[in-house]
Amino acid sequence: MERSKPEAGVASPNLVLAIAAIGVVLATLDLFIVSLALPSIGRDFGGASLNDLSWIMNGYAITYAALLVFMGRLAERYRRDRSYLAGLALFILASAGCAVANGVWILVAFRVVQAAGAALMTPTSLALVLAAFEPALRSRAARIWTAIGGFAGAFGPVIGGILLVFGWQWIFIVNVPIGLIALVAGWKALPAIEGHDVPRPDALGALMVTLGSALLIFGFISAGDSGWSQPRAWGGVVAGLVLMAAFGLHCIRARNPLLEPALFQNRGFASAAIGLAPFMVAFGAFLLSFVLFQQQVWEWSALKTGLTLAPGPFLVPLTSMFVAGRLIDRFGAPRVIVLGLSVFAAATLIMVIGFSLSPSLPLALAAAMVSGVGVGLTLPTMMGAGAGALPPSSFATGSAALNMIRQLGMALGIAALVGILGEPSDPAAALSAFRLCWWFVLACTGLGIVPTMLIRQVRDVASQ
Repeated sequence: MERSKPEAGVASPNLVLAIAAIGVVLATLDLFIVSLALPSIGRDFGGASLNDLSWIMNGYAITYAALLVFMGRLAERYRRDRSYLAGLALFILASAGCAVANGVWILVAFRVVQAAGAALMTPTSLALVLAAFEPALRSRAARIWTAIGGFAGAFGPVIGGILLVFGWQWIFIVNVPIGLIALVAGWKALPAIEGHDVPRPDALGALMVTLGSALLIFGFISAGDSGWSQPRAWGGVVAGLVLMAAFGLHCIRARNPLLEPALFQNRGFASAAIGLAPFMVAFGAFLLSFVLFQQQVWEWSALKTGLTLAPGPFLVPLTSMFVAGRLIDRFGAPRVIVLGLSVFAAATLIMVIGFSLSPSLPLALAAAMVSGVGVGLTLPTMMGAGAGALPPSSFATGSAALNMIRQLGMALGIAALVGILGEPSDPAAALSAFRLCWWFVLACTGLGIVPTMLIRQVRDVASQ
């Protein structure tokens, strides 16, 4: 006999928010904790190469990005509470698998499953929150939901550094008891939010974008390992580009595409999306290079690296909530984005000019803090400008598309970093390679400025 569930609205809205936010916290913590753990995982797996280790992050990012829209649309067909709990259960099981993995590629496989769970949790989590609150309170609830994820990212480096003292397995083990508590509480308390009769999501499109992005990233990583003369390097890039182009054509022709082509006919949205892509490439390369340089060149512990990085992500939600909004009201989104890109570039310049073979805690803290302000000004403003340019009927799809671009951009940034770094023979060579990476970060950051100017033009035309 099927267990009855409470009707929507019976459970406390704040309790629903708390249960739904746990899934977002688990998925967000993962980003910073795993980046800190890569050196430890590599040592434990017999000195695995950075090329292989990078797939622990990229496998997750690619799968999450490709399945976010697919899972969101699939979940619309079924009860939101059950979809959320199914995603949470999958994430818990995969986390346990990650903890017992005895090789890099087994760990990557469980990370892919973990990403599928996260892709199902994220959209259903917000849907539960919005359904639980009265219309007048939904905007505030959504901001709280977003802020919780932001602060989870802020504390990720500290939590990760502490857990890594006991072994990298603990960064995955900790997900299990927290997730189980949320699973039990959700089964008892979450309201039943029925699904809708909507078309099945585009599975072929999701497969094409997953394989295409994976091949593209494989090519970049292979180039860093063996050079562009090897077929697997240029062959991977070419095959990836062909599949991504085929994905674009498929979206144009399909009746129910994974990404609606009409989204990119909106100049405001398209400009924000085009600017977001290079910035996220820069951010992905910046984040991992910051962690690797301190642990591999300065030989700092994971805990010290995590504590040094922590001020950056902590400043992101604070800057977004208390600074960016006021600046947008006064100067407009485009100028705030340009300011944020400039501040982020300044953080990268601190590393280019200041970082040397001699460790410097003040310079590392300065780079982390300045980057946090830059990201806090840039990323939420870009996301808001892109989504805000769309009609309300396209908000959910457009937001999912921006999140896909954000995750794939980060994955490409990590792949580019690995390709540029290669395998330095000594600390001096490593310093030179990292500086080349940071110049790459600066170049990608600058690429975001031109599309931002197009946002300004769209706004100016709209105001006439």
